Amino acid sequence: MAKKILFIDRDGTLVKEPPIDYQLDSLEKLEFYPKVMRNLGFVRSKLDFEFVMVTNQDGLGTDVFPEQTFWPAHNLMLKTLAGEGVVFDDICIDRSMPHDNAPTRKPRTGMLGKYMDNPDYDLPGSYVIGDRVTDVQLARNLGCKAILLQPDKSVLGTVEDGEELGRICVLATTDWDRIADYLFAGERTAEVHRTTNETDIHVRLNVDGCGRADIHTGLGFFDHMLEQIARHGGMDVEVQVRGDLFVDEHHTIEDTALALGQCLRQALGSKRGIERYGYSLPMDDCLCQVCMDFGGRPWLVWQAEFHREKIGDVPTEMFPHFFKSLTDAALMNLNVKAEGQNEHHKIEGIFKAFGRALRMAVRRDIYHYELPSSKGVL
Repeated sequence: MAKKILFIDRDGTLVKEPPIDYQLDSLEKLEFYPKVMRNLGFVRSKLDFEFVMVTNQDGLGTDVFPEQTFWPAHNLMLKTLAGEGVVFDDICIDRSMPHDNAPTRKPRTGMLGKYMDNPDYDLPGSYVIGDRVTDVQLARNLGCKAILLQPDKSVLGTVEDGEELGRICVLATTDWDRIADYLFAGERTAEVHRTTNETDIHVRLNVDGCGRADIHTGLGFFDHMLEQIARHGGMDVEVQVRGDLFVDEHHTIEDTALALGQCLRQALGSKRGIERYGYSLPMDDCLCQVCMDFGGRPWLVWQAEFHREKIGDVPTEMFPHFFKSLTDAALMNLNVKAEGQNEHHKIEGIFKAFGRALRMAVRRDIYHYELPSSKGVL
């Protein structure tokens, strides 16, 4: 079987990059990136990746960066990491300056020729992990994917090929917990295209997103409610619907719920490591409680009454029907209770509480990566 590789940057990724001169040239400057040791130790022990360090060290061995100031901190870093089970199969250090345009300097691949066009290595299944645009560019040049140690991908927009690099960069985060989680379990995403004689629906879901919503169902209030699931669930949700609204709202709402539930079911996969359960919240005059269980059996308990025929452009009778359809498709239990005077607040509170409960229930702990069931199956 072809080997997968983590090509790992050093400064700004394994250790904090020293400010001002950017040179780790003394023991006093050595500071490890938060949570890097336990997570790389976990990845090394549990997953089948080779580790290759790839780092540019500008002018190493010259008067501006003498070797005797480099090696003590570098060797201590390696020794400390090895003590936590993090051992590198290869260490590639480029000593050139940026203006040299050396073929060995990242993002060029001159140091990594033995890994390219080599059937022993699975480069499409490999990753470059680093904190700079050049690390993502290196991933592109190698034919890998990239993980960027930045809060988001906005830094990629500063270069001409930023859109392409954004596709290559599968994760941007400053949290090594997120990186280990991604490498262990992959993306929790799903996409469903559901077409009937009554509706044409496309739903895309990223469970581990940032709360982004792009929703167009033809029903303004329904869009607003679905946006609450994305925002409060911390998920990226895209919903595009063409429905027979000239008949009424029923098919559009029901079929959207079915597609969204199917996406949830697919994205959660085996459900290993998830919390499984979730709940809750108040909104002004209302108290809305939403409890859920991704136990594999659909069931809805609905205890919320509405005294208006519609809120916005949505019939209130469709709210329990939406959640019933969603639970059927997602194979989840859902218990909804709401009380209050303002009907708008009541249903918005339910959708917000559902999002918060969802966020809690799908949270995953890779260090206890067991199925949350005594039955052994969900």
